[in-house]
Amino acid sequence: MRRKQVSTTPTQHALLVVWGEYAQTRSLVEKMMAILVHQKERVHTPQRKVVELLVATLAGLPYLEDISCSAHPIDQDTAVAEAWGQTGWADYSGVSRTLQALTMDEAQQFIQCLQRVSQPSIDAEVERAMAEEGRVVYDGDLTGLPVSKSSTTYPEVAYGHMDDAIRLGYQAAVVSLRSLSYGRLWLAVEHHPGNTLSTHQALALVQAAEASTGRRPWRRIDLLEQRLELMNAAVNALQKRLAEHQLRLEAVQAQRDQTLKQAQALQCELAEWEGWYQTRSYSERPNSRLAKLRQRVLVFQKRCARRENGIRKAIHLCEWSQERLSRQQAEQRLLQERLESFRQENATNHNPLRGAFRLDAGFGTWENLALLIEMGYEVYTKVNNHMNIKVLHKSLTDPSAWQTVGVGAQMQAWKNHCPDGFWYPIDVGLERFQTSEGGWKLAALLHFGPDPVATDCQRWFDFYNGRQIIEAGIKEGKHVFYLHHFKVRSIPAIRLQEYFIVFAANFIRWASAWIDQHCTGSAKADLQQPKVGTKRLVHVMAHTSAEVSRSSDICLLRFGRLSCLAGKDLCIPRRSTQPLIRAEKVQFSQGFQRFAEWLHNS
Repeated sequence: MRRKQVSTTPTQHALLVVWGEYAQTRSLVEKMMAILVHQKERVHTPQRKVVELLVATLAGLPYLEDISCSAHPIDQDTAVAEAWGQTGWADYSGVSRTLQALTMDEAQQFIQCLQRVSQPSIDAEVERAMAEEGRVVYDGDLTGLPVSKSSTTYPEVAYGHMDDAIRLGYQAAVVSLRSLSYGRLWLAVEHHPGNTLSTHQALALVQAAEASTGRRPWRRIDLLEQRLELMNAAVNALQKRLAEHQLRLEAVQAQRDQTLKQAQALQCELAEWEGWYQTRSYSERPNSRLAKLRQRVLVFQKRCARRENGIRKAIHLCEWSQERLSRQQAEQRLLQERLESFRQENATNHNPLRGAFRLDAGFGTWENLALLIEMGYEVYTKVNNHMNIKVLHKSLTDPSAWQTVGVGAQMQAWKNHCPDGFWYPIDVGLERFQTSEGGWKLAALLHFGPDPVATDCQRWFDFYNGRQIIEAGIKEGKHVFYLHHFKVRSIPAIRLQEYFIVFAANFIRWASAWIDQHCTGSAKADLQQPKVGTKRLVHVMAHTSAEVSRSSDICLLRFGRLSCLAGKDLCIPRRSTQPLIRAEKVQFSQGFQRFAEWLHNS
């Protein structure tokens, strides 16, 4: 029997080797290398340099030059290169030039490639959530990525609200899926200038989530039709009011014209009498005909001024009514277009999803809330406008109904409340938080959906604050993968870097599950996420030393004596064809059935 040929190579980046072997099982590298990039090829292909950027992202390198200039340069680690299916790595300067020259289309192709690789795992999580909980839960947010205010080389930057200050930079809109297997999975990240506001991104986040999962709920056509009926009535009322204002304007103009004619006639008569008095050398007495005529002229002049003022007011009312009517008609057309679109979407939606969105106060406008409701989602958010918060607290607060829901936090709630300026009954939860000065900070939660949150403030409070998982994900992106350190100053490369970071966060979780399922050895338990935090995996485990021994079907890592895993080992099956998760046919839970009944009867 022939012995299997074994090669041994040292590495300073043990976990990058493991992740490379896992990437090969999902054909990640093969698919990235197949993308066409219109750049010159010297020693290394441009595709290899893009793969190198992904490896650098997984390694948590803050700057591109760290690829070649760190204590243990990745571009000199042949074991990592072999694990990722490469003969070697390029110097960081070559990676920089390739990224700088990428077009938007090429960058988008790499992003789509990673999306295709991610899709089976995302689909599996959606199916599991539907099977076990009857719904999927999305979290959305907008985070600022500031740059130096003195820099002039960042393209398309703008001043905006970042880190509680007005700073120069970009905004990243992100949406994540609450995962029963991994805690959190990123679905999408979108790049925007720094002056982008959360209020304008709600629809984009929903569309990104639906594009990533390929699933959507039934649209709430019945509610939209009701709103459209109210809108039609409002438009008709405004048209009637505008017609009344126009008639009033015509009447005031006619009065003005008549008064003007009378004033002109009096003016002519006054001129005649002045000439008559002058030819006869008569002096004007206080009660003379000339004096009385002069007083009448003054009266009519004042009357003309009042008529002109009345015309200006009438014109202002007409313009105001026309402006309001134009806005309402534009909204009417938008709602009509939305209704037609929703009807088409429902007709082709044979596998509806029950979904809930958790959003912070930046997204909590009445229009955004209505849009998400009409799109079929359950919504958990906060009131955006501080004046609306004060109005709700003033009109609804019951001094005896406050319930303690957290440290220094109290809450009370109302079911099916109809706030002024909103179209649908929603659940309102008033919050107050004890400040260090002894006062109270006010807030208001909003909810739409079948869950009886108004009867259980503690559950409502805890579930909404569960959206801190996306806040933790944003911190992970910035402090583990250095989302705010732009490695190249070009828009295609920046967008690629942003997506690589959210993909890397998902990839590490999938890889940990794969290690648990397919690998053996004493180091196995030390490489598990979330037991071992992502930061430790990236900043420590990805930079620890090991001896890598390879045969045709096995990769064995023996960790060095100076490693944090000294004396331990990990055995990896090479090029495994077993899927990470097998998506099985599921039966929808009773929770989804109750939701479907509520949706039908609402």
